[in-house]
Amino acid sequence: MKNLRKYRGCLVGGAAGDALGYEVEFMRRRNIILKFGPEGITDYVLRNGKALFSDDTQMTLFTAAGLLHTSVPEEYPDAIRDAYLDWYLTQTDDPHKEFHTDLLNVPELFCRRAPGLTCMSALQNGGKGSMEHPFNHSKGCGGVMRTAPIGLVPGLDEKQTVLLGCQAAAFTHGHELGWMPAGMFSEMIRLIAQENYDIRGAGYTALHTVRMMFPDAEHLPDFARIIEQALELAESTEMPEKAVMRLGEGWVGEEALAIAVYCAAKFEDDFDMCIRTAVNHNGDSDSTGAIAGNLLGAKLGLSGIPEKYQKNLELYDLLITIADQLYQKG
Repeated sequence: MKNLRKYRGCLVGGAAGDALGYEVEFMRRRNIILKFGPEGITDYVLRNGKALFSDDTQMTLFTAAGLLHTSVPEEYPDAIRDAYLDWYLTQTDDPHKEFHTDLLNVPELFCRRAPGLTCMSALQNGGKGSMEHPFNHSKGCGGVMRTAPIGLVPGLDEKQTVLLGCQAAAFTHGHELGWMPAGMFSEMIRLIAQENYDIRGAGYTALHTVRMMFPDAEHLPDFARIIEQALELAESTEMPEKAVMRLGEGWVGEEALAIAVYCAAKFEDDFDMCIRTAVNHNGDSDSTGAIAGNLLGAKLGLSGIPEKYQKNLELYDLLITIADQLYQKG
């Protein structure tokens, strides 16, 4: 049964991991330690009193806005695509004719936070990619990092959730490993937030659904291998920083999801350690932090997120409002 605290925890947790990692996104681990100390970054760096999140949370909010724009499941893909075009408007001086979401009334979202070049290029051309007809062959993590709200939509079953997550990513990322992780991530969120699964159970169950839906996908074996490795490492005695290094740097979809799944499963009762581990590495810290925060925030609920990560978080009230609207949608 869905739980409001899990919905709130999912969106706030993702934004918190994003904001912590955004400060160190393009830094190597050794430089993070040199700047912040032996434990790396452990607290927000505030800008004008706020912990700022990146394009990851911006696009997550627009995914949610698209889902809230219609009550007809068959219209979800087009509504999400329209919402992404609205997000593109916030990043450029290249407006399109129709506005679709209320988020265009939020001035704080009209700010560039290192938007992904793949997303920008695809949306400049209308975001018309699909799994069957890819716009490009990118497997960057920009497809997976924005799809958590899909798992919060009531009324979708496991196959519908996976498919919609894949479709939402494929608008901009055409490689199988650009959209397949988004489908699995969306389903993990559904299982955790609506079915009360733990992280490991959600991981294995969602991977099984992906395998059943895309048995002939060329890169399915590679995807399954890294996800299973992440779940196995979470049960091992491997030092966390070394385990993350074994999974990659998170710039591509399968690595970003694997690192986040590892961190959330390894520290299933400790949000602080989860996102600290997810961001203090050589790679795409804000995306791995965001995905891990979405997962564990959904598991622990809002009360499981330490106050230091809720206080001063940019657009906190909006995150709560959007979470509540998704919850009330059903």
